Amino acid sequence: MGRLEQYFASGELRVRAAATISANASAIIKEAVAKSLLYSDITRPGGNMYTTRRYAACIRDLDYYLRYATYAMLAGDSSILDERVLNGLKETYNSLGVPIGATVQSIQAMKEATAALVGPDAGREMAVYFDYISSGLGN
Repeated sequence: MGRLEQYFASGELRVRAAATISANASAIIKEAVAKSLLYSDITRPGGNMYTTRRYAACIRDLDYYLRYATYAMLAGDSSILDERVLNGLKETYNSLGVPIGATVQSIQAMKEATAALVGPDAGREMAVYFDYISSGLGN
């Protein structure tokens, strides 16, 4: 089966997954933060997420990554992530002192939370885009 045929054959799965992710975005992010960041040094005094403002910025960014990973999954195309998310992000994070390792950890935790919610097939599809973002930040 060609790429285009696979795209159309998986259309219903992707649309259902996107609707489920959208309806549960805050729960996915909350679970990811609890799994990856909440009880680490990053949230303690002196940590990068210590102030409420920094914590809110982290949550905002995770919501952004979840939304764009979902858009890319619907489109079946990771290039939207280059243009809308990754272009200049690593440099910006480095200049602001945002810990990239912790960010990647959170994205991977969102990948796990999403897969648990949408099931294995849609979870594998979404994993492609979460991994793409993680890889783009990590390189």
